[in-house]
Amino acid sequence: MILPTCLRCLPSCTLPGTWQMAMDAWLLDQVVAGRREGPLLRFYRWSRPTLSLGKHQRAVDPRWLRLVAAGKLEMVRRPSGGSAVLHGGDLTYALIWPDPPRQRREAYRLSCRWLQEAFAAMDLPLRFGETPCRSDQAHCFASSTAADLVHSSGQKRIGSAQLWRGRSLLQHGSVALAPDAGLWEAVFAEPAPCLPSLPLSGESLEAHLLAFAQRWFPSDTAEEAAGLGAVRTEVLQGWEWAEITASLARYELGALAEESSELSAMARASGSRASPRG
Repeated sequence: MILPTCLRCLPSCTLPGTWQMAMDAWLLDQVVAGRREGPLLRFYRWSRPTLSLGKHQRAVDPRWLRLVAAGKLEMVRRPSGGSAVLHGGDLTYALIWPDPPRQRREAYRLSCRWLQEAFAAMDLPLRFGETPCRSDQAHCFASSTAADLVHSSGQKRIGSAQLWRGRSLLQHGSVALAPDAGLWEAVFAEPAPCLPSLPLSGESLEAHLLAFAQRWFPSDTAEEAAGLGAVRTEVLQGWEWAEITASLARYELGALAEESSELSAMARASGSRASPRG
């Protein structure tokens, strides 16, 4: 099965976690409402070490709260499912795909194909994990399910999570690069994963991944088929940023207050909201 139209992308950016999550959810809403076309892909990084909790994840480890209180970690709620992911030593992507296959395993397989091809080109082939999914899993990289990509040795490189809205899909993916070993152990009480080094980094890595996404997503005009404008870059306008800003509270630390009185106290004490930059 092939995706039905050409790929659109947003420029890579580095922002606080609340902004990144709000932007992804807003973009999904725009595609669902028919106000923006898809498929749409964007890469991003996190301005501070951040722990993102899955949409339905309710367990909040006391260690996480202490790290947040000490200013060593931020915590946000993802719109997608899955378990906790530590961001900061990773490259995150969001793929928004209108009308994907309704069978979840097939949707994961197709939406990760470009990543597999990109890593194979770096002589680092990836396969899907085989561990059964568990609802009590503390964090995303604790196991490798059929939604994740692992090296031949079994080391997990990319964790993925999804949100379905109507017939459209938001897939989040975290590409592990260089996790902070000390912070990882402080958050999860276990050693950070030891992964093969990549031959590319920074903008070069993003360009490499985008090139394979461009090859995999088909073109919808003759010019694009000839290699002209096969990826359409879209930039958010001021009014669009204003709409995203209005939804920040859904993903901020305070949004978790109902689940933890300790979190509520910390949210009231902080009382400040970051603004986008980078």
